[in-house]
Amino acid sequence: MPAGDTLVLVSESEWGLRAPANLVSKRAVAHWALQAVVLWVVLLGAQGVVWAVSDSPPRWLGYTAVVSAVVGVAHIVVMPLWRYRVHRWETTADAVFTRSGWVTQEWRLAPISRIQTVDTGRGPLQQLLKLSTVTVTTASARGPVTIEGLDADVAARIVDELSATTQATPGDAT
Repeated sequence: MPAGDTLVLVSESEWGLRAPANLVSKRAVAHWALQAVVLWVVLLGAQGVVWAVSDSPPRWLGYTAVVSAVVGVAHIVVMPLWRYRVHRWETTADAVFTRSGWVTQEWRLAPISRIQTVDTGRGPLQQLLKLSTVTVTTASARGPVTIEGLDADVAARIVDELSATTQATPGDAT
């Protein structure tokens, strides 16, 4: 784990109504910014292609391109930093607890006894930045709990720890 990153473990009785203790990797900011750049390049590129191939492009197309560029720059600058402040996670012997999102925030708590699978995934940008996403699948209709933006070594350790803990926990995860 990089210097400055710490894992905080607490007992179940300390959960209360507080944010999970652990921040994601600082490299997650770059990951989210790069994802936003790709999105806005595609959107602005499509507008540019229409502008370029049109004999007489409508005036409104120029206005929408300018608005898109301004909104895109704001999104690329603000969203990753905001998400970094919001995204948190924590695991204990009793549960996996996450908070994620930026406009709409979601808090999720998955009891260890309900965990069915624990997986890790790495997209191309995540591989480049040495990041991973841990997905904890439960018997919940709400779907899996995900922890996005983790250092790859932290994600591997979480998967190992949760796998060992769930195997040692009685119950059928349903």
